[in-house]
Amino acid sequence: MMRKKPILSLAISFLLLFVSATAFGQVIATVGKKKITLKEFNSKYDQVKNLANAPSKDLFLEDLIRYEIGVQEAEKRNLDRDPIVQELIRQQLYKSLLEKELSKKVKNIRVSNKEMKAHYRRNPEIRTSHILFEHRKDATAKQVAATKKRAEEIFAQVKKSNRPFAELAKLYSDNVLNKNIGGDVGWQNRITLVPNYYNAIKQVKTGRIVPKLIRTKEGFHIVKVTGRRSFEDADKSKIRAAVFEEKRKSLFDDFFKKLKSKYNISVNKRLVK
Repeated sequence: MMRKKPILSLAISFLLLFVSATAFGQVIATVGKKKITLKEFNSKYDQVKNLANAPSKDLFLEDLIRYEIGVQEAEKRNLDRDPIVQELIRQQLYKSLLEKELSKKVKNIRVSNKEMKAHYRRNPEIRTSHILFEHRKDATAKQVAATKKRAEEIFAQVKKSNRPFAELAKLYSDNVLNKNIGGDVGWQNRITLVPNYYNAIKQVKTGRIVPKLIRTKEGFHIVKVTGRRSFEDADKSKIRAAVFEEKRKSLFDDFFKKLKSKYNISVNKRLVK
């Protein structure tokens, strides 16, 4: 009798496994060619059941049925051949690849205080005031040249003037948004300013005027550097976000650099201009 117990126990275990497998293999609904099993239903419902506005099982099943009807109807109409749908599929494939290959690495990115300080030494927050000479975005070459000439003439006067820069900004600037506050642009960093503006002011000491006009899509700027924040006074959350983004970008760059080596790629850069 003692030898039969393990055999009986093993038989019961197999029976329970069979019953469980049979239950999960049960079809809870059939929609056209698709059979929705209990296992599939439970798996999908588990993903939403803890949400604040989670649907009841009956409503969720109805949603699954409608989903299957929609997919099968779309297939009947050959929507999978539609160029817009094909592009959406390509976009989803791209996102899925990045999610699979890089999501864990991105989540594991850590930013140290040392890295933040090093980043801030290269990219400090700077405050400036400017006098803007605007031209339209669709301005002709002649119109741009006329704006530049005007800016250069006033720039020559600004260099010689003993009047406060704020007064000169009120007098000459075309920027209606900040001319009445002396052209103050506020505290900015490399992310919030266009590259050529930031690179120009970065080299200039506080209290000095940038020695050359700065050109942006808005027009021409006469710029004075009015402040430079220390790391201790800077917004640490912005610095951390900037360092995080640098590391994230590095992950993406390395990933695609390796992938690009597997493909034949040719580019006609003359057509990009």
